[in-house]
Order: sequence, then C-alpha cells, then structure tokens
Amino acid sequence: MMKLSRMTDYAAVVMAQIARHPERSHAAGDLADAVLLPHPTVSKTLKMLVRAGLLVSQRGAQGGYRLSRPAIQITASDIITAIEGPVAVTECSHDDGDCDLVATCGVSDNWQRVSLAIRTLLDSVTLVHLAQTTPIKLPVQLPIQTVTLAASSDR
Repeated sequence: MMKLSRMTDYAAVVMAQIARHPERSHAAGDLADAVLLPHPTVSKTLKMLVRAGLLVSQRGAQGGYRLSRPAIQITASDIITAIEGPVAVTECSHDDGDCDLVATCGVSDNWQRVSLAIRTLLDSVTLVHLAQTTPIKLPVQLPIQTVTLAASSDR
C-alpha cells in the first residue's frame, strides 16, 4: 500500500486551517488547538513548512504563521514534497533516483509514467481545494498513453 506519513497528513491539515483564514497570522498553539493535534507535533510541522518555503513566520506580539503565497498557488504536491521529499513511486522515477538495475530492469520508463501521473494529479489539487470542507470533484485527465502489448509467440 502506498501511504503518506502522518506528518504529511498533519501538514495538510495545518495548511488548510491557515488557508481558511489567510488574512491573519496564526500562533502555533492556536493552530494546535484548532486542529486538535499535539502542540509539539504542530510546531515541528510548521518548522518543516517554513523551511520548505510554504509558510512564513514572524516573531512578536503580532507574529505567527502565514502562507508564503496565495493558497491557489500551493499544491498538494508542494505539501507532500515539503514533508516527504520528491513524489515518486520508485527510486528510479525521480530526478535524483539512484538504482543499480535501471539499465536492465525494463520497467523504469513505465514507473516514471506512473510517477508523472501521480505528480500531475497532486499538482492539480490546490490548498484551496484542501481547505474546503466538502469533497472536491476533479476532472481527472492523466498523462498516460494506452499501450497495447503484442501477444508473445511463446505462449
């Protein structure tokens, strides 16, 4: 099963909470209370999101956390990458991939297509979508070409 970590899920929840009220700065403690997560977990998540450039922080009485850019310009892929690293199904299907079998495996190109399709879909889901409390409906158009395999003569 492919599954995102809890920290990535928490990051999306925190980002969505901030996106619902982009006009104000959000204190870490207030965010933790609003999303019902432990304060240390939210603080750690916020630091990772600031380091990734998705949030900005300001110290002081009027300080807190804010989105670094409008929610429409932040994608699910951005949030996942901030916490997990590049979105890729296999080691060979991202730019920094390192695989000893890439020359002989014969499936790396297809895994790269799968990874591209997933990234494309994640890029189409914005923080605006994630912040909505009703399920989103996306027109799904993935960049996958249908391939017909020739029947093997040895069957």
